[in-house]
Amino acid sequence: MLQEFKDFIAKGNVMDLAVGIIIGAAFTAIVSSLVADLINPFIGLVLGGVDFTSMYVVLSGDVAAGTGLDAARETGAAIFAYGAFITACINFLIIAFVVFMLVKAVNRLKAVSEKPDDIAPEVETGPSELDVLLEIRDSLRK
Repeated sequence: MLQEFKDFIAKGNVMDLAVGIIIGAAFTAIVSSLVADLINPFIGLVLGGVDFTSMYVVLSGDVAAGTGLDAARETGAAIFAYGAFITACINFLIIAFVVFMLVKAVNRLKAVSEKPDDIAPEVETGPSELDVLLEIRDSLRK
């Protein structure tokens, strides 16, 4: 049983998956920062200073007006944080677009490596040295 587990872990697919998960987690942090720190402020500016991450509705409980989302959550009130959902949707769209662009680039590289003649056909360089010598030989025989 232990040997089977070692064989399973040693397979390349498992290691590739582990690396993918680690890089994906790091990439998610970068995209979250991109959305929270760069994109949402611009969207808020266009919409008149609206900050999505602090948008919520109090479903039940007492929360003072103008209280931030984190402070509202600490009161124990039932909060409907639709701004956090909007931010998560923006994160998803950006991540999906970047993954699409990466897959598209990888597919293009695969196509180039599989069919290099279609991408860069050989240039006609004229007859080879052997062809010229054979032609000279034939003309001298005549």
